[in-house]
Amino acid sequence: SSGINAEWPLRPGIMLTVYFTGSTAVKIKALKSAIIMMQAGEKFPGLLMHIIRYVLPEQDHMIKKLLYIFWEIVPKRTSDGKLLTEMILVCDAYRKDLIHPNEYIRGSTLRFLCKVREPELLEPLMPSIRACLDNKYSYVRRNAVLALYTIYRNFEQLVPDAPELIQSYLEGEQDPSCRRNAFIMLIHTDQQKALQYLQSCIDDIGSFGDILQLVIVELIYKVCQAKPTERAKFIRTVYNLLSSNSASVRYEAAGTLVTLSSTPTAVKAAAKCYVELIVHESDNNVKLVVLDKLVKLQDDHKHDLALQNELAMDVLRILGSTDIEVRRKTLDFLMNLVSLRNVKDVVGILKKEVLKTYTNNDKDQNTKLYQQLLVQALHKCGVKFPNTAEVVVPVLMDFLGEGNEKAAESVLEFVREAVTRFENLQTSIIEKLLSSLPNIKSLSVMHAGLWILAEYCTSENQIREMMDVVLEMIGQLPIVDSEIRETADGEEAAATVPSGQGVSRVTADGTYATQSVFSSIAKHNQDKPQLRQFLLDGDFFVGAALATALTKLALRYHEVCGDAVGKNKLTAQAMLILASIIHLGKSTLPKKPISDDDIDWLSLCIRVLNDRSPLLISIFTRGCRASLQDMIGTIDMSKLDLSESEKSLIKTDVDSLINFNQLVSKNSDKAVDELEMSLLAATEGTNKKEADLSTTSLSKVYQLTGFSDPIYAEAYINVNQYDIVLDVLIVNQTPDTLQNLSLELTTLGDLKLVDKPSAVTLAGNDFCNTKAQVKVASTETGIIFGNITYDISGVSGDRSCVVLNDIHIDIMDYIEPATCSDTEFRKMWAEFEWENKVSVQTNITDMNAYLSHILTCTNMKCLTPREALTGDCGFLAANLYAKSVFGEDALANLSIEQLSENGMLSGHIRIRAKSQGMALSLGDKITLSQKKEKAV
Repeated sequence: SSGINAEWPLRPGIMLTVYFTGSTAVKIKALKSAIIMMQAGEKFPGLLMHIIRYVLPEQDHMIKKLLYIFWEIVPKRTSDGKLLTEMILVCDAYRKDLIHPNEYIRGSTLRFLCKVREPELLEPLMPSIRACLDNKYSYVRRNAVLALYTIYRNFEQLVPDAPELIQSYLEGEQDPSCRRNAFIMLIHTDQQKALQYLQSCIDDIGSFGDILQLVIVELIYKVCQAKPTERAKFIRTVYNLLSSNSASVRYEAAGTLVTLSSTPTAVKAAAKCYVELIVHESDNNVKLVVLDKLVKLQDDHKHDLALQNELAMDVLRILGSTDIEVRRKTLDFLMNLVSLRNVKDVVGILKKEVLKTYTNNDKDQNTKLYQQLLVQALHKCGVKFPNTAEVVVPVLMDFLGEGNEKAAESVLEFVREAVTRFENLQTSIIEKLLSSLPNIKSLSVMHAGLWILAEYCTSENQIREMMDVVLEMIGQLPIVDSEIRETADGEEAAATVPSGQGVSRVTADGTYATQSVFSSIAKHNQDKPQLRQFLLDGDFFVGAALATALTKLALRYHEVCGDAVGKNKLTAQAMLILASIIHLGKSTLPKKPISDDDIDWLSLCIRVLNDRSPLLISIFTRGCRASLQDMIGTIDMSKLDLSESEKSLIKTDVDSLINFNQLVSKNSDKAVDELEMSLLAATEGTNKKEADLSTTSLSKVYQLTGFSDPIYAEAYINVNQYDIVLDVLIVNQTPDTLQNLSLELTTLGDLKLVDKPSAVTLAGNDFCNTKAQVKVASTETGIIFGNITYDISGVSGDRSCVVLNDIHIDIMDYIEPATCSDTEFRKMWAEFEWENKVSVQTNITDMNAYLSHILTCTNMKCLTPREALTGDCGFLAANLYAKSVFGEDALANLSIEQLSENGMLSGHIRIRAKSQGMALSLGDKITLSQKKEKAV
């Protein structure tokens, strides 16, 4: 046909008949091209009649689908606002499709009519739409309900009896989806009729489908909030829905139950439902969401001790999950539930979890991290409840010989704190640590173990046992001579055995095997004591730690032992070990030579053992322990300050008024809509104080156009946790009617426009509101830009365009203060590859005030203890940490000094993050805040 050779795409000014008189495939192609070009702003005079004449009679399903899109976007009115006469023919086509024998064409037509905003087109179709309620196909009936709901909401005069019609329809309907749509319509059009239907079938709700049960929960919530006296009628219904087969229904019912009732029975039932959802749900994201809900429930009822006790035992079931984030969050939550009533049971179950990790042969990264989390949980239990420390310590000591270095370090942190706090456990802890020391395979764990033993081995027997363990771990002395003899013996044995020969050995199963001399020599080298192997590998820092430990032991032995010969013998052994380490470090045997710092420290320890001056004895035997106690006291004070700050957030005056919603009238300013409050809490991205909401709402309004532009536009930015909603106000400042006015937005960065705002027609000096939703994928700085295009009624020519100002998304909406340990901070600092260095340029002269200013503008938390920031020494260094809602970590180190010349601050802030955008965005935020502070 001639249409096949037509020029594509469709263009204005060409004979349109060529495009629409060909085959069905050509018509489909032409119709698609017309839709795309019209969306882009092109105009096609006479196109409507060609579509009606050549395309509308087609019965092809693809053409019918495309026609629904075409009728939605095509202008249906003249320049003076009257309906086009051609639309009468289109209306007749609608009517024919509504009585079409194919149920999918009927349903699609009904869905399309939900988008029609011309009552002149809808009025002739009302009898056909009503008739679709009695169709034998559920697909047609449920779309007919939606069409009636939309028409009644927009043009109530077309179907004034819609609520009564739907109520009678609902009584005879059996399909779940149709009943759900009809029930939703009654909720929003006539809530009383919806309530009557609910009361008529309240005993059968358990047999309804999940989609209808969800709508019923929503109705119960709204009714009970509006009429609190009605709660008694529906509380039992909500209880029954907690046992629904649908997880989503149980989740919504539990949330509704605790909102309607705060009795212990209701709260326990909701908490149990949440736990069951977490345990049986396979999606880890769902587990985390429900776990957050459970944490919120516990915070609201933290004074109910019976709930805390019962909830703690239920939460322990969640540890069966394999996801490490779920386990981490569960253990953090569990620590808030532990009390004197349940601590023994909790510790017992945590011990079983620890034993499970021992028997797990597949020690992957998640298993090792889980071990570390269990150790930290047992650590907190042991410190918070001293009576459990005696049970916890033996279990944790087994981690020292494991290959999990992080878990072993956490164990030693607990051991160090336990021997300092609990004097009655010192003896048992020291004995267990002495027996575990030879099995330690980690260098850092060995350092800490030697330090703890040297500090708390105070009796004569303990010091001797410690010295015996050290001699066993160091091997034969002197080290260099013994290593040379072993090497010479191995070479001599290898020389006496001819090549290819070996020694016959009997294996475990009784068979004979030949072992070569070279393999026996290699095995002998691998069987060296652990401490000796560290030194031969060139790790001489452990030698410096050993020197400190032996010096403390020898000096303390002089104080507790009365035997002069024994004193000299132990001191001589210590000095021999230290001298042998220095000799080994200077030889060629180790893989790496000893450093000058280590040689100086070893030599100093030998000199201290030889001189034994009172000042040095006091430093080694008493000064170190005093410093440890000060450090632990500082940690306790920081935890106390944190708990006090948390308490201050919920502090209420004794004489403050209590508002009862049941006794407050609707018109009163004191009436609280808990539905709105819960929705606000659910959609709030960051934890902001209520006092800040009134001051920050206006700061979220962005002016998009100028006051002299024909169209004025401004946007209110509503930032949720993972998306942004732009509520755009558009004002027509001209007397002309603007047709096909569309808001076109584009994003830059990790932002994605979810839906495009639909085109509107705006009368002269009129205004409208439109919304656009943008998904956020990360904390990188994003930009939203675009324009507004429109046609002026009665004026031909190109479409007019107004360019909008750019909207920069604030990264602070997604960053929250967080806490981590010093070890985790150092590990992340070493791993993160992106660094941004920002110079300090400010007119603030007080260092602590500048630190507070940086914390405020970046939403970060200072990890450096408050005691370390006190004093006036002229410089300040602090570590800052924050976490985004997407799980991204942000680290910062502030290093500043106060210049003596003018008192100004100088220095820099180093920011590290895993992603480049995070580091750059935080740096830009700090730079901008410094400029603002300068301007002030």
